[in-house]
Amino acid sequence: MATPHSVIWNTLGEPGFLSAFNLSVDLSYAAQITGAINGLLWTGGAVGCVAAAWTSNVYGRKWTMNVAAVISTIGGALQAGSVNATMLIVARFITGWGIGMMAVLVPIFQAEVSPPGSRGLFVGQHGSWTVTGDAISGWIGVGTYYSSSLSFQWRFPFAVQCLFPLLLLVCSPWVPESPRWLLTQGREADAWKIITALHSNPNSDPDQVYAREEFNQMVKQVEMDAELWLNKGGIKQLVTKPSYRKRMWMGFFTQYATQSTGAMVVYNYIVTLYKDLGFAGAKVLMLGAAYITVAAASNFLAAVLMDRMGRIRLLLIGLTGCAVSLSLECAMLAQFGGTDDLVGNALGVFFIFCFIFFYAGGIDATSYVYCAEIFPNHVRFEGMGWSMVGTFLSTIFIRPLPQTKGLSLEEINGKFGDTVAAHFDEEQYTRRQAGGDPQEMAKMAAEVLIEVSEQRS
Repeated sequence: MATPHSVIWNTLGEPGFLSAFNLSVDLSYAAQITGAINGLLWTGGAVGCVAAAWTSNVYGRKWTMNVAAVISTIGGALQAGSVNATMLIVARFITGWGIGMMAVLVPIFQAEVSPPGSRGLFVGQHGSWTVTGDAISGWIGVGTYYSSSLSFQWRFPFAVQCLFPLLLLVCSPWVPESPRWLLTQGREADAWKIITALHSNPNSDPDQVYAREEFNQMVKQVEMDAELWLNKGGIKQLVTKPSYRKRMWMGFFTQYATQSTGAMVVYNYIVTLYKDLGFAGAKVLMLGAAYITVAAASNFLAAVLMDRMGRIRLLLIGLTGCAVSLSLECAMLAQFGGTDDLVGNALGVFFIFCFIFFYAGGIDATSYVYCAEIFPNHVRFEGMGWSMVGTFLSTIFIRPLPQTKGLSLEEINGKFGDTVAAHFDEEQYTRRQAGGDPQEMAKMAAEVLIEVSEQRS
């Protein structure tokens, strides 16, 4: 599975990247560029979700998979070759488009070719291998940190992400088309060949009874769904038919809720979190890579457990664990962030790892499986596409919110484009006050009063 969305977190910790895009000098500019780099990825992802929902039904699952692989490869190549921030931001949007298509396509394809009793295990591999790719990317970032070439530090990880979609393209001739999609196209003979190849067991079921019964169910369901779809008005049923509408909102809410845990915020800014806890240099990248490695192992655990425990129980355990872990992590940052308290900072790291264990072990793979299952065959891609839009929108909506920390109520007006009569940075004043002498503080206070008086006059 491709890993283009995972590269950026460790890239933000590479000195070569910060130097190439002038992100280590002007912190305000750095925050804007970082926000755009991450935000445009998720915007592209939302567009990709919608695109995949349409192309998968019209042109098939394999065609969509190959197109998504090509788009992801182009996006990764453009990121690796970026010469300025604008080019990088555009490349992130293209990469996000490919990610969005893959996020919709892969779990549904896996669901459509998996037997019911082990569908959770097979579809859960989507999250497991995606995060495994993330972990590989993280350790590559650790290695390139030690490179003497500042350009190689960040360009090579961006380039490596192209490898996985290229491998997908090379292996695509051996990937079968979804038998359920073939049935919607009237290609029953082709669908039967794939079902027998995937679900027949010559040793225990020489007469292919299981495959025949499963195939018969598929055929009858496709015929009934197609008739109802045409008679009831087509695509508008996603809104007008209560059972479809319920599924649409359940899928959207499930994916929106998973990202509302803060998972992507923690993931994209994990380097910053570790720095705030007092860590620096390669140690930050190592902790980040270890974080993703735990996520990969936890996703595999979820894939094994969900057919035994059920989807909803795992989701509830994961959501509860994330809420508790993140609350404790925030407490550690508030109490010990920026200090040299070893115990407090160690606890901060521990709760970050607790968070990813609960998220990956209870929510990540499980949410993809659940959303891929709940929709009827003929609207499964529209439903999954809408669900995944929830994932990307949840991240996009939070990013534009202005930061109000440390600002007076009057200064906050400026965050929304209104005029501020007089500017006053309380945080800067407090820092100077802590380290200044009485004469200097008195002089500073007098300067502030004079400035305010002149502005009023």
